[in-house]
Amino acid sequence: MIRILLAEDDEAMRTYLARALENAGYDVVAVDCGTTALPHLETETFDLLLSDIVMPEMDGIELAQRCAEVSPMTKVMFITGFAAVTLRASREAPQAKVLSKPFHLRDLVMEVQRVFGLPEHARL
Repeated sequence: MIRILLAEDDEAMRTYLARALENAGYDVVAVDCGTTALPHLETETFDLLLSDIVMPEMDGIELAQRCAEVSPMTKVMFITGFAAVTLRASREAPQAKVLSKPFHLRDLVMEVQRVFGLPEHARL
């Protein structure tokens, strides 16, 4: 089963995204910020880091850079509602997919499926 570490500081959004991904068949560990996510990356194995970019304490880009150091096989996908931040993410983490808010949950699941080369039929 594909394991996803979800880092999202907005509690309602975190719950919403985690539930959608779990319903699509993924194992999800959801945390509220980058500093909480990092110890998970250091001690557990994840296939995907799905991170908001704008978060307190440690933003998603810094988290992705740390992820590349401690868990280089973990793929990275960002979610953000800020266009300028999207440009920064593309420049500083070019291998990461950026999904701009607002998006439909089906779009999120389809993007995750694409990252892993899975058939694109979302089970939502």
